[in-house]
Amino acid sequence: MQPSIDIHCHIMPGVDDGSRDLEMSLQMLRIAEKNGITHMILTPHHKPMHHNVSPAHNVSYRKSLQEAAKEKGINVKLFSGNEIYYCDETRDQLERGEICSLAGSDYVLVEFHPTNQYKAIQNAIFEVQSAGYIPIIAHVERYSDVVSHPAFVEDMIHMGCYIQVNASSVMGKYGFGISHFTRKLLKKELVHFVATDAHDTGRRAPELADCRSFVERKFGEDYAKALFLVNPANVIRNQMID
Repeated sequence: MQPSIDIHCHIMPGVDDGSRDLEMSLQMLRIAEKNGITHMILTPHHKPMHHNVSPAHNVSYRKSLQEAAKEKGINVKLFSGNEIYYCDETRDQLERGEICSLAGSDYVLVEFHPTNQYKAIQNAIFEVQSAGYIPIIAHVERYSDVVSHPAFVEDMIHMGCYIQVNASSVMGKYGFGISHFTRKLLKKELVHFVATDAHDTGRRAPELADCRSFVERKFGEDYAKALFLVNPANVIRNQMID
């Protein structure tokens, strides 16, 4: 099985709507390992009007989970991060160091409300960039205005963003329309990362193997390697992505 790196998951226990406790987190990590995932960036939600885990606790909880995984013989390397639900305070919070970037890099994972108009997304991108960070747009297939206007994806890339889609979306778990959209982006090579966005051990488990095999067959081994390994590794190393 080819190795993969997951840049978007909710495996940290008890901090958001993902894993509810340590046992579930360990079960999720076992699933990830069986899917060839060797490294994962833990991205608990950072949302307005929520009790968000602080950067210091984010690192501390990640280290505790890493140690528990090691004791169970699970060989998945963990890194800290956040999935940032963009709001008016996001830029200031980033500048004050109140949100974790991905693995301490210049890259941040940013999500929006599904009904946000593209103009609002565009303005948010400028704000994140002005704080000195490189936006990775989380699960771009969820934003209705973008799905209705696929050219917006190319526009975001030209602005300096990178695009992430969920493996489950590619594989049709959220319906034909979402699957068709994500596969169209893949065909045009407008995607830079495929991630799990894992929340549990069932419908939203940390599974990448089937999707990676599909992408290899349909879009080529080189592109699949970039999506599942090379680009994520460059995030962890804080290097530029081709």
